Amino acid sequence: MVFAFVDCYQVLAQNNEAELIEIVNEHREEKHGEFKDKESTPLNKEQLSEFEGLHYFDIDRRYNIRGKFKRTSNESSFKMKTSTDRLPEYIKYGKISFEMDGKEFSLSVYQNVALVKNKEYEDYLFIPFTDETNGDETYGGGRYIDFRIPESEDVYLNFNLCYSPYCAYNHKYSCPIPPKENDLPIKISAGEKMYQ
Repeated sequence: MVFAFVDCYQVLAQNNEAELIEIVNEHREEKHGEFKDKESTPLNKEQLSEFEGLHYFDIDRRYNIRGKFKRTSNESSFKMKTSTDRLPEYIKYGKISFEMDGKEFSLSVYQNVALVKNKEYEDYLFIPFTDETNGDETYGGGRYIDFRIPESEDVYLNFNLCYSPYCAYNHKYSCPIPPKENDLPIKISAGEKMYQ
């Protein structure tokens, strides 16, 4: 769901908490509708019949983090590992550095080589990451954040919008495994929780 980040970015830059809550809730409601719809849900029939909703951390303004985006150069494409034998091709597009709890961190941002050929997704970027909530409060395989090519180096990294891959609900899907460089040695208590 890329659209939510695009709308949210402009609001978050103003640091308006009320609008942040409204937009994140709207994003979650749309995802709930997607999961309830038998045409778009990743759930199997049994799961769908019992589905009551996804689980989330409370929306927290502290996890809407201002960071610095730096475009990488001369990067070669590589095949990202997935939960299956599929190996989609990505390019490391850039890196976002940010501060949390007085410590410096960074996350690499990737661009899917095949997806960029689709005009609708030509500016779409992807941030797969792991953190210390994985396997306990959140899906063990990590979570994702959708991103767009920023217009400046000043960006907001909104972990309230991070989500689990479809593999968290159904093993028939093939999901990218976050590269080791995006393993955060901290807890990100925001966004989607583990599916029960």
